[in-house]
Amino acid sequence: MSIVQDRLEKRFAKWDTDGNGTLEAADFDTEAAKIASAFGSDISSPKGVQLRNGFEAMFQYIAKGAGSVSQEQFLTVGDEIVADPASFNRVLGPVVKGIVALADKDDDGSIDAAEFATWLRAIGLGEKEGREAFQEIDTNKNGSLSEDELLDAVRRFHTGELDVELLG
Repeated sequence: MSIVQDRLEKRFAKWDTDGNGTLEAADFDTEAAKIASAFGSDISSPKGVQLRNGFEAMFQYIAKGAGSVSQEQFLTVGDEIVADPASFNRVLGPVVKGIVALADKDDDGSIDAAEFATWLRAIGLGEKEGREAFQEIDTNKNGSLSEDELLDAVRRFHTGELDVELLG
C-alpha cells in the first residue's frame, strides 16, 4: 500500500466519528467543532463558521453531491486530490485558512509553535509531537507558519514527502 493510501485510510477512520463505514457531512462538522473548541471558540463564531464552511466545501467536493462517501470513494477522490497540488490547494485551502484563523490569536496571519501545538492537540497529538512537527514544517525558520506553509506541509504529509505526524 502506498503512503498516500495509508494516510488517507487513517484520515477516513479518524473522520468516521460514528464508525458506520461512511463519511457524512456531520462527520466533517464534528471535526470542525472539535478544532474550534480546542481554540476556545464555538463552531457558530465567525472563525468557527469559516472553518466549518471549509470542511463542508471539502465534503461536498469529495461526495460529489451524494449524502455520504464510502471508504473506497474517499480513497479514490482523496488520491486524485493529493496527486494534483492545484486541486489539493483548492479543496483543503479553505480548511487550512480556517484553522489558521482560529489558531492565530494575535491576528498576524500566521501561527506560532504554541498555536500550532494547540491544533495538533485538538486532533489527538501530544505537545512533544507538535513541537517536533513545527520545527520540521517551519521551513524558513522564522518561528511561525503562514497559511501557505501549513497547506504545503499538509500536502507533503499526505504525499509522504514529510514524515511528521499530522493525523492524530
